[in-house]
Amino acid sequence: MKLIIVESPHKCVTIGRFLGKDYKVMASKGHICDLASNGKMGLGVDVDHDFKPSYLISKDKTGVVNELKAAVRSADEVYLATDPDREGEAISYHLARILGLDVHTTKRLEFHEVTKPAVVKALENPRTIDLKLVKSQETRRIIDRIMGFRLSNILQKKIKSRSAGRVQSVVLKFVVDRENEIKNFVPEEYWTISGVFSDADKNIKAELSAYKGKAIKINCQSEADKIEGELPEEFVVSAIKKEIRNREAKPPFITSTLQQEAFSQFHFSTKKTSTIAQRLYEGIEIDGVPTGLITYMRTDSTRLSDEFIAAGKDYIIEKYGKDYFGKVHMQKSAKNVQDAHEAIRPTDIALTPDRVKEYLTKDEGQLYSLIYDRAIASMMAGRKDSVTTIQLTGNDYTFSCSGSVKVFDGYSKVYGKYEEKESKVDLPSLAQGEVMHKDKIEKLQHFTKAPARYNEGKLVKMMQENGIGRPSTYSPTITNLLDHDYIENQKGALLPTEQGDLTVVKLEEYFPKYMDVSYTARMETELDDIAEGKIDEQKLLSSFWEEFQKYFASAEKNMEKIPPKPVGRDCPKCGAPLVIRKGKFGEFVGCSDYPRCDYIEKQKPEIVPDKTCPRCGKPLVKRAGRKGPFIGCSDYPKCNYMETLEGKEIVLEKKKEVTIPADAPLCPRCHTGHLIEKKSRWGKTFLGCSNYPKCRYIQKEETKKDKE
Repeated sequence: MKLIIVESPHKCVTIGRFLGKDYKVMASKGHICDLASNGKMGLGVDVDHDFKPSYLISKDKTGVVNELKAAVRSADEVYLATDPDREGEAISYHLARILGLDVHTTKRLEFHEVTKPAVVKALENPRTIDLKLVKSQETRRIIDRIMGFRLSNILQKKIKSRSAGRVQSVVLKFVVDRENEIKNFVPEEYWTISGVFSDADKNIKAELSAYKGKAIKINCQSEADKIEGELPEEFVVSAIKKEIRNREAKPPFITSTLQQEAFSQFHFSTKKTSTIAQRLYEGIEIDGVPTGLITYMRTDSTRLSDEFIAAGKDYIIEKYGKDYFGKVHMQKSAKNVQDAHEAIRPTDIALTPDRVKEYLTKDEGQLYSLIYDRAIASMMAGRKDSVTTIQLTGNDYTFSCSGSVKVFDGYSKVYGKYEEKESKVDLPSLAQGEVMHKDKIEKLQHFTKAPARYNEGKLVKMMQENGIGRPSTYSPTITNLLDHDYIENQKGALLPTEQGDLTVVKLEEYFPKYMDVSYTARMETELDDIAEGKIDEQKLLSSFWEEFQKYFASAEKNMEKIPPKPVGRDCPKCGAPLVIRKGKFGEFVGCSDYPRCDYIEKQKPEIVPDKTCPRCGKPLVKRAGRKGPFIGCSDYPKCNYMETLEGKEIVLEKKKEVTIPADAPLCPRCHTGHLIEKKSRWGKTFLGCSNYPKCRYIQKEETKKDKE
């Protein structure tokens, strides 16, 4: 039996089905270990001895590791087939190390789509673990651990901020800086002048664009009035320009552009897009066969495989005709792009959105159609429009207007439905030198607008353009900022909270280097250089640590500690002043003498106006939970109705009914329940009472010593 270890349990089903009984496919369920939190400063890294990391198997992975060890012992051959990126390479390395496999010779499979041809090809061409890539990931993890732990520690102690990080804090700065731009923005007045001109049965609307051949800017009403007074009654058609404008298709999706477009088209959060794309990649049952529908969804390359291009060419020519196939549109490789990867594309061009529609949810179908159509469109010819520009001149003032007619739809035949519809302008047939009469002049006052706040899509674009983070970190970074209450989402717009603003101010004051976008981007380049063997990781870590310690020492000494705000009442338990504190569920009122006094004031929940519980009619109130704020019934626990802040009901999953075998013995503690087999979060089986949680009896395993 040959053993293949992947990351996702869902992949096990997909790959296992098409490889057959000679292979056993098991999942590590992501990372099986992480840096420990022991040693100096709890970093899990020996900063005094070559930054040697200390790894610890995660508690929730003990059972998984034991099962994998047992499978490895009985396997004839082991293949490591974790995801094709740095994180996946590191997972393979740690699997080999913990499972007793040789990290230099154990076979590593790399495939970018979960399909039978891709997996079989990988089995025929295995490689070994890329230790340089592992070293790059490990260096990144060590730097992120040091910055995350040390910055979070000092911010928690000084200003009660919950966390900070190398990428996270810079992204937060983007949001804070944009908000400051908006607050400091001073609108500027400007005016536009348009006119309607006619000649017999022809009329045209045009806008003032130039004076004496130079672009014109009107700053106030007096200027607009002066210009209006100088306009003649008749204008001459001074220029007619016709040209064919070619608009090329956009390249296929990478992680960041997919998240941006999914937000723009469907208002999907980055987290939702990532989750749906993961499902499409790992496999959906099509006609009873698990099928990976898209290639790996964490990528920064727009490259398409030769096989897909060949299949795409045949598909486009057969369906739309020869004229519709064009060049393959790929953007130039940006800095830090891993071109060994492919763009996000469908795995099989025959699996059209219509073909798989019945097997997908609405959201899955929308995202798959977007990916499919973008990949096809990227190989199609450009759209051609015939554009006519007409200029009317009188007394040195020039009015202009443009109109366009579609000559050839090209790629927009497929992707046009996702693009903004252009307002059609029909222009009459005019001849140069023709005289037009001025019928109407309209003056409009305008004011420049402040830059728009970021939404999730635009924030991802900022991260990509500035080289901040990696495709795998875009969505988690934004999610962390939201979860830690550094930013909030108001109808799609991202705003910094008071705490987020304070965090950026303090980090910029005491850790300016690490809040510099160029530094963070340069660090990404240096980590790439480690993967290519250009930089020694020890030198990079030593240089980073030495400089970081200086900044940290200064911050520890000089950053002022912000005391909790008093509320003007005394603690009923000990008499000390009550203050506003911060916890994982937000702010609360507690005793200032904590931890000697643990008094916490119970807060009355905020009643939601004009809404009552649809089940019992009692008022609805705002509550806070582990996953954030929500709305619930005020008569809880008698009524457990809940809904999101947007008003969508939250349906709790029903507990599975416990099946008690006929021969199950009675519980020796409560004598009403029975002992049944259960499984712990670590995958270990044990006998426990069926009356849990009322009775928490667990039967102890009989050890060898007990038997003796």
